[in-house]
Amino acid sequence: MDANPRGIPRAPFVDDVDKYMKTDTAEATLRKMSETVSKYRFMENSRLQQRGSLEHKLPEIEKTLAIVGYLRDKRGTQEPIETLFEVNDTLYAHATVPPADSVNLWLGANVMLEYTTDEAQELLASKLSVAKTSLEHVVEDLEFLRDQITTMEVNIARVYNWDVKQRRAQSGVSA
Repeated sequence: MDANPRGIPRAPFVDDVDKYMKTDTAEATLRKMSETVSKYRFMENSRLQQRGSLEHKLPEIEKTLAIVGYLRDKRGTQEPIETLFEVNDTLYAHATVPPADSVNLWLGANVMLEYTTDEAQELLASKLSVAKTSLEHVVEDLEFLRDQITTMEVNIARVYNWDVKQRRAQSGVSA
């Protein structure tokens, strides 16, 4: 069974239901297919959470990169920078910042490190590139998963209809 580039398996399409149903009962087959759909839905929910997280991080990284670029451009002057900075979601403070050659960046897990403006710009550009690539992969995975879920739902309907036909044929009722 082949898979997408990140290892999500492709759902098989049941072309010939009579041939496919030679190995197992309809109930067992429908149960297995339903489990597969559940697994795909779990992966889809996981990717949706990843997409939300990345869509939240990207603007923050871009904003920080722009600020570091601005500070980098001002580092040769002695002119202080007048700014408003965010203390909390709804609280801002006025500040006068002297030109500096370094910045402090939050790395996560309550860790902050000091970088030169050049290093900070490199780091943030790298993080932005990785985040954009990750977002592209997540979106591709979501499209792939939707296709696999649809394929499995079609398979379930075909096996169910096949089972109904078989039961009618056994009981002698015509369709």
